[in-house]
Amino acid sequence: MSKDKEFLEIALNEAATASMRGEVPVGAVLVSGDGSVLAQNGNRMVELMDPSAHAEILVLRAAASAASNERLLGTTLYVSLEPCTMCVGAISLARIARLVYSAEDPKGGAVDHGVQFFRQPTCHHRPQVTRVNDNGRSSGLLKDFFQARRV
Repeated sequence: MSKDKEFLEIALNEAATASMRGEVPVGAVLVSGDGSVLAQNGNRMVELMDPSAHAEILVLRAAASAASNERLLGTTLYVSLEPCTMCVGAISLARIARLVYSAEDPKGGAVDHGVQFFRQPTCHHRPQVTRVNDNGRSSGLLKDFFQARRV
């Protein structure tokens, strides 16, 4: 899709902002079927002292609240990192139409790695999944973030 890189850029900016706050640099943006941005955010687990405050969850909560509906039909979620099991469960329950992500997460990802949630027979809704190459920008943010903490 032609707009995927544009919206992924917003998610990457949210990830960079999260990093500046001392959060793991993951960003997300939810877009309606007509191309309007419904919500965008980055991780805020440290700031909110909430282990569920992943970028994806915050964006889904904000959009569902604004829509007064837990189902976010026809939307596309852009994320800088392959979502974890908690987040893919919420994505499925929200009935997101498309999921677009950039960096793979072999350790914690649950889309193409780990539990591969959307491939399980118990998964009731499976979004179309697209991985977009961001030339290593998202993985670079993560690598730099964790490397700075190991020094």
